[in-house]
Amino acid sequence: MSPSPGSRFAPPYRCHDCGSEVGFRSRRRTLMERFLLPLFLLQPVRCGECFRRDYRLIFTKVGDRLSDTPRMMPKKHTVTPNRNVA
Repeated sequence: MSPSPGSRFAPPYRCHDCGSEVGFRSRRRTLMERFLLPLFLLQPVRCGECFRRDYRLIFTKVGDRLSDTPRMMPKKHTVTPNRNVA
């Protein structure tokens, strides 16, 4: 099986610690992470299984940050007035 032409620049994510293939972008915390990492084409990435934080190439396929994904809103329960609840 031959790799696709873009796979050389977009390697799949694999955690170095636990081996998981689930990774998410992590928030850039320090000035170094905000300004120096992009110069080296790196981004902070967090493992979805063991939560280890690491730096990967910006071409690595990872998911969006968990806090950026839309959250499901719980259904509003309707209260029936004739219900006896202990």
